[in-house]
Amino acid sequence: MYTSDKMLKKHLLFNIIGTAFLALFGAVYELFSHEVYSYFMIYAFAIPLMMGVLPYSILLLIEKHPDKVFLNLWNTAIATLSTGSVFAGVLAIYGTTNSLIIVYPIAGGILMLLSFVSLFIKKKPRQVGKRMNHYDSAI
Repeated sequence: MYTSDKMLKKHLLFNIIGTAFLALFGAVYELFSHEVYSYFMIYAFAIPLMMGVLPYSILLLIEKHPDKVFLNLWNTAIATLSTGSVFAGVLAIYGTTNSLIIVYPIAGGILMLLSFVSLFIKKKPRQVGKRMNHYDSAI
């Protein structure tokens, strides 16, 4: 089993756990919300489900393994959007608003964009054991 395969499975597992946690959290929170509901809270579990579990499962099936930078940026985007959804749900249930709630979708969008950009940036392979000559040290 490749290291990238293990890494992808680990990220898939964390997204499954995150999806289950957000579904349970939303259900419990709605239970004690005195019949005040918020779609942000009810459907917060859909973000890691649609952005994490589904794509990672497909990537495992077709045996494509994105690099570590993409996975970390993409998972950070998932966490940011999920947190923003839960926060918006809490504010809606409480009956108030906050102007800083717009930060979450903007930050999540930027992180998603950066993750896609990281797919197109190729790293140069490190040269191990190569001796430097006096021309290389001047650069």
